[in-house]
Amino acid sequence: MSEHLPNITRIAYEGPKSKNPLAFKHYNAGELVEGKSMAEHLRFSIVYWHTMCGQGADMFGGPTAIRPWDAGKTGLDLAKARVPAFFEIAQKLGMPYYAFHDRDVAPHGQTLRESNAWLDTITALLKEQQQRTGIKLLWGTAQLFVHPRYMHGAATSCNAETFAFAAAQVKKALEVTHELGGEGYTFWGGREGYSTLWNTDMKRELDHLGRFLHMAVNYAKEIGFKGQFYIEPKPKEPTKHQYDSDAAACLNFLREYDLLPHFKLNLETNHATLAGHSMQHEMEVAGAAGALGSMDANTGDLLLGWDTDQFPTDIYLTTQCMLVALKYGGFTTGGVNFDSKVRRESIDPEDLFHAHIGGMDAFARGLKIAAAIRADGRLAEFVKNRYASWDSGVGASIEAGKENFRSLEKLMLEQGEAAACQSGRQEFLENLINQFL
Repeated sequence: MSEHLPNITRIAYEGPKSKNPLAFKHYNAGELVEGKSMAEHLRFSIVYWHTMCGQGADMFGGPTAIRPWDAGKTGLDLAKARVPAFFEIAQKLGMPYYAFHDRDVAPHGQTLRESNAWLDTITALLKEQQQRTGIKLLWGTAQLFVHPRYMHGAATSCNAETFAFAAAQVKKALEVTHELGGEGYTFWGGREGYSTLWNTDMKRELDHLGRFLHMAVNYAKEIGFKGQFYIEPKPKEPTKHQYDSDAAACLNFLREYDLLPHFKLNLETNHATLAGHSMQHEMEVAGAAGALGSMDANTGDLLLGWDTDQFPTDIYLTTQCMLVALKYGGFTTGGVNFDSKVRRESIDPEDLFHAHIGGMDAFARGLKIAAAIRADGRLAEFVKNRYASWDSGVGASIEAGKENFRSLEKLMLEQGEAAACQSGRQEFLENLINQFL
């Protein structure tokens, strides 16, 4: 193992009473919860873009982060230097997975050929580190939003040659993901949307996006890539409106373009907030459709109006996430991917460890609490009883397709009025959940 951070050793589980800031208090990888280890349930992943490329810059100020492995390096030399540092951090945290964009790990070249060559160079280094550490690739993706060529979008661009360049870039990113044994591939449409409808042919753009994704599906089959495809919803930023605005919009798009058999959703908490939803809502929408694939674990600041990508520390949030995940069978090809960054004022490399430890502990607590709520059974029993009228009588008959408007009118004319509704008992349920927190 390289020693960019010699003062930090492998992070160990020391239990809730530990006061060591560089130890897990709740995440015990081998601890069994509902018959599976925490590591199997959570499938934690560290991201390359924020961890290695995040420099603390924001729209009002330049970089602040101190990263010794970056010092004095640029271009491909910088990209090479970051690889061992990244895997040192991941290994010391005990991360089983990682995720990256193509242009995070390797820089933009002057031409596509040069970009591909540089990506091949870094891919070889990533493969070496994966073999050395046993850390796996959760998913890869292509960065189709930073370069000026993508100012009008990538697959939805008004420029056909931009579409063609994006296709070539995704082709290469798929090949690299496949070579590295990636368990999935994510599409995030950073600029797949519009800033104004005055200059937008929405139907044509959506048709192009559907065609682009079918091309990706076809090429994956051609090269033998069997990983799961994901779409990641986000309502805005940098466009005013993005076509993948929330889970429901993504599902509607996938159904309309006959893509649902090939895609699941990669959901992010901060994006759910920007869409006016809770993460629990987004996960429930995806889960009910059989499309809950993976999650980008972060949170936003409700007092700020943009994508702050903070590390998740809210136990209510993580409990809600894990309740839904357990309900729908848990993560398989996906996992809990920390698409999170330290604050601009947190400048030391050690802060990366504090941040990930906090997020991992928060999800471990959420998992244990969710399992306890399920084992207790009162919440599930309440919900079951609330819908009891659908389990027999006219309710069961409606669900079985045996009723129609005429038959139901006849019933209500004879009965005169519907049975009285029962209390939803929201306050009781909130108190019930608090017993476990």
